Amino acid sequence: MFPNHRPRRLRTHPQLRRMVRENVLNISDLIYPLFAVPGHGIANEVKSMPGVFQLSIDKIVEEAKEVYDLGIPSIILFGIPADKDVDATGAWHDCGIVQKATTAVKEAVPDLIVINDTCLCEYTPHGHCGYLELGDLTGRVLNDPTLELLKKTAVSQAKAGADIIAPSGMMDGFVSAVREGLDAAGFQDIPIMSYAAKYSSAYYGPFRDAADSAPQFGDRRTYQMDPGNAREAIKEIELDIAEGADLLMVKPALSYMDVILRVKEASNLPVAAYNVSGEYSMVKAAALNGWVDEERIVMETLTSFKRAGADLILTYHAKDAARWLGAS
Repeated sequence: MFPNHRPRRLRTHPQLRRMVRENVLNISDLIYPLFAVPGHGIANEVKSMPGVFQLSIDKIVEEAKEVYDLGIPSIILFGIPADKDVDATGAWHDCGIVQKATTAVKEAVPDLIVINDTCLCEYTPHGHCGYLELGDLTGRVLNDPTLELLKKTAVSQAKAGADIIAPSGMMDGFVSAVREGLDAAGFQDIPIMSYAAKYSSAYYGPFRDAADSAPQFGDRRTYQMDPGNAREAIKEIELDIAEGADLLMVKPALSYMDVILRVKEASNLPVAAYNVSGEYSMVKAAALNGWVDEERIVMETLTSFKRAGADLILTYHAKDAARWLGAS
C-alpha cells in the first residue's frame, strides 16, 4: 500500500520507461500494402488516402527498394487489372498485374518478403469475391465454385514468386482449397496467411477507391463477418488452423483489438492485424488539419495492436513508422 508502493518510481526517466516497457514496436513487425496498376511511370495518389498511390510496376519496384532499405521486411500486393470479367481472369492469369509485379519485385529485391492478396473482388465487374448466382443482385457468392478460382489464383501467384499467399475472400474452406492447390503444384513450403477473421466493415471505404473494388450492388455481409461477433472469430480461426493456415489475420484492427487478443490466446500461430484504410485515412485527415500529432497517434495505435497480441501489422503507415522508429 501507499507509501511503500509508488508505481511512478518507474516513470521518472525516459530510459527507465524504455527498460520496463512491456510491448515494443519494431520495424520487423511491419508489412506495407502496395497497389499495382498497368502502365509505366504511373503514380496516382488515392484521393481518400493521402500518401498512398496506385503504382505501375516500375514504380512498385522503386517503392519496394525503399521499403527494404527502411528495414521493413515485407510488402503485400493488390492489383487493379486493365480488364475485369466474371471469371476474375486477371486474378489467376500468369500475366496478371499482381503476378508481374511480384516477379519484378523478387528480381529487384530478392530478400523482401512478397505477400500476395488472394482475392477476386478487384477482378470482377460486380466487385464481389467470386462467382454469383445468375441474376442474383444481393451479392451472395457461390462458395464451392469460387474455391476453384482461389486455388488457381494462389498457384499462379506462387509460380510468379510470391513468398506468402494470403486468401482474403472469407469463403468456407478457402484455406484448405489453397493448400491443396499449392501442394499439388509443388509449393508445399509456401505459407498461407489467412484473413481468418475479416469483418464486414465500414472502415474499408478508402481501400475500395484504391483497389477499384467497391461492390456494384448488394454488399459482402453474406461472407464477411458481422461486427457484433467475437466468438465466431475463434470458430473461424480454428477451422483455418485445421485446414493448414500458417498465419492468422484479424481485419480491421483498431475496433477489433478484443478479437486480436482472443485470437492470440486461442492459437499458437503468428497473428497479423490489418490497420485498414479507413483507420489510416481518419488519422491522415486529422493530422493534415492540425488536429492531432500524427507521429504520436500512429505510434500509439501500432503499439496498441502489439499490446493486444499482434505479431505482425499490415499498415499504410509502415514507411513513416519505420523512419520514426529508426530515429528514436
